[in-house]
Amino acid sequence: MNSKLKTDSVDHLFDAVLTLKTKEDCYKFFEDVCTIKELLAMAQRYEVALLLDKKMTYLDIAAQTGASTATISRVNRSLVFGEDGYAMAFERLGIKNTEK
Repeated sequence: MNSKLKTDSVDHLFDAVLTLKTKEDCYKFFEDVCTIKELLAMAQRYEVALLLDKKMTYLDIAAQTGASTATISRVNRSLVFGEDGYAMAFERLGIKNTEK
């Protein structure tokens, strides 16, 4: 875990996120916390991660998601060298192909 990320404020945010129980709860909370652009960017990065996990090419992912190749590259770096957060989520959702 990135030590720069571990702060009381981030802990408070994550505690709040962990109280959310439904998609509707998530929509309400994240719409208040994030701008629409920020939320759509996070959703796009997650979609990119799903498609990279399926071994799709950068060009196909860019065409399907509208993400830049720079964004795709950053997400790929997280998949390869990150904290396995995407893999954990994929596994918990029953999504296959989560090899590192």
